[in-house]
Amino acid sequence: MQVWQEKMEQVVTDPRRLAQRFGIDPSPLQRVAERYPLRISPSYWELLEAPGDPLWRQCVPDLRELSDPTPCADPLDEGRLSPVPAIVHRYPDRVLFLVGGDCATYCRFCTRKRLLGDPALRVGEQALEQGLDYIAAHAEVKDVLLSGGDPLLLENQELEGLLSRLRAISHVEILRIGSRLPVTLPERIDDALCALLRRFAPLYLNTHFNHPRELTARAAGACARLADAGVVLGNQTVLLRGVNDSAPVLAALWRGLLRLRVRPYYLHHMDLVRGTGHFRTRIETGLEILQQLRGNLSGLALPQYVIDSPGGRGKIPLLPESLLELGDSARLRTSSGAIIDFPNRET
Repeated sequence: MQVWQEKMEQVVTDPRRLAQRFGIDPSPLQRVAERYPLRISPSYWELLEAPGDPLWRQCVPDLRELSDPTPCADPLDEGRLSPVPAIVHRYPDRVLFLVGGDCATYCRFCTRKRLLGDPALRVGEQALEQGLDYIAAHAEVKDVLLSGGDPLLLENQELEGLLSRLRAISHVEILRIGSRLPVTLPERIDDALCALLRRFAPLYLNTHFNHPRELTARAAGACARLADAGVVLGNQTVLLRGVNDSAPVLAALWRGLLRLRVRPYYLHHMDLVRGTGHFRTRIETGLEILQQLRGNLSGLALPQYVIDSPGGRGKIPLLPESLLELGDSARLRTSSGAIIDFPNRET
């Protein structure tokens, strides 16, 4: 058994472990975990300092998850946009390929929160075959993003097989992977994995750091191994109330990422996912943060601030031309010219 596999056998799933370490009442956490399961990897567990700290908020259940009035569990309408079980085809030239159903740590703000711990998220061989067949049959698909769950939790042999078959499809030009393992399970990013990934260049990997305290020595080593293997690294940060909703925190995060050869790519406004409302900021918060940092932080370190519009209509860059009105409801113009209203309230 490899080191990363041993770590996966040590994940924290019982709220009583938190109670023992931090001296808290586990019963509220248990109530939430019955609906939205708890999982914390050993590496992330070591980073927790105190109840309510920025890393705690990202991975420990909160009673507000059960009282969130947000109505939709699948606001990006992935179910409707899935022509076959493992594929989400939202944009004309690219698809999301859900190849794995597991994560090292369950993020409390996950856009697929409805599926955490659900056997339905596990992707079987038949679904993978259907996904590969769909991509091969659609010549307009030039770009494939492997997601899940976390694709890098696949065994090397499984991952190699998928990447090989995707590379063999003549019209597929770009392969991308979305993974939070450089943060939550850096042990997975070992020499064997990086040697495998090197073979499929050009390969892009977007990871997911949300706070400067996640920029540990082990995470830095994982990113260095990936970069040395020729993997092009980007980062998608989610703007989270009480975690990173300030200019100093995000400046430290994005400067730190550049030092690790990771380019800040997107700053995501929180999706309208049921059970995550307590993380949501107003749009003005993100705009004000970027305004404070613009000119004081290298343009290389400034990501694009986006909203993933409800109903599966794609990402909207939050720019002057896309913001038509800001109040308790934001009126936004999509890239296609459509006008949508997006709730703009903290809950």
